[in-house]
Amino acid sequence: MKISGLHHVTAIASDPQRNLDFYAGVLGLRLVKRTVNFDDPGTYHFYFADARGTPGTVLTFFPWPGARPGHRGTGEVEATAFAIAPASLAFWRERLKTHRIGTAETPERFGETVLRLADPDGLPLELIASASTAPIEPWTDSDIPAEHALRGFHSVTAALEGYERTAKLLTDLFGYQLEQETGNRFRFTAAGADAIPGKVLDLLCQPGGRRANGGAGSVHHIAFRAKDDAEQIAWRTKIAELGFNVSPVMDRTYFHSIYFREPGGVLFEIATDAPGFTVDEAPAELGHNLRLPPWMEAQRAEAGRLLPPIVLPTRSAP
Repeated sequence: MKISGLHHVTAIASDPQRNLDFYAGVLGLRLVKRTVNFDDPGTYHFYFADARGTPGTVLTFFPWPGARPGHRGTGEVEATAFAIAPASLAFWRERLKTHRIGTAETPERFGETVLRLADPDGLPLELIASASTAPIEPWTDSDIPAEHALRGFHSVTAALEGYERTAKLLTDLFGYQLEQETGNRFRFTAAGADAIPGKVLDLLCQPGGRRANGGAGSVHHIAFRAKDDAEQIAWRTKIAELGFNVSPVMDRTYFHSIYFREPGGVLFEIATDAPGFTVDEAPAELGHNLRLPPWMEAQRAEAGRLLPPIVLPTRSAP
């Protein structure tokens, strides 16, 4: 039993409309689900992904209006990276320039070009020119040509004061392999030859660094894939046996989740692939209706009063 890669990444934003405009508009991701934070029903929970919400392409947000900015540091995700085709670099440089979004190119990282940017809340993002052929379904109902669409996650980078115990968890428990290292960056790749998005996790060792303080522009947690409920229960047992405090299984409607904090302080989740985002909406309607879990339906009117109004991305006629 080994982890095959990332399921999703969840971050915090401060303005729902601005968040929606950036990820669905500028980056061309599909809003595949519009629901609420199950622990705070007066707040949205947005899910952005490829056309069908493939695990490994899903970036989600809790947009809390007026949320204070987070502070960068150790014990958090330092950057969330999407893969793009190498031939798409010029397209993305020009597109981001047109939208007045500053970018910076870092030196090549393990032979790949990295374009860094930040979202409106300062969340660090990267577009990495990768030859990966992970199968995704690009969202074509946007002004971004399919050949230039984001191709799911390339990787996430976790900033840690010390990386050894986290590395041991990744290799000994999750089955990741240390593939490459340079300076204080260590690259781990999920086991298996499957071409799927989100197989890479980088650890950035920053001894003596300031501890992160979460807020708007910070990643809340990263989620790894479990193929089904039985595998997730097995993971929970193994994690608890190692002495970690791990949550009970939680029903998130579109997947089931368990959570624990890894030794460096980053919140990890293991989420099931099923049921998926079409469990309560037809594929053509994903993201265009406010969805609530069955146990919250009685609160729909109240949620409608509390949630700020938003304008959804436009879509072409069928």
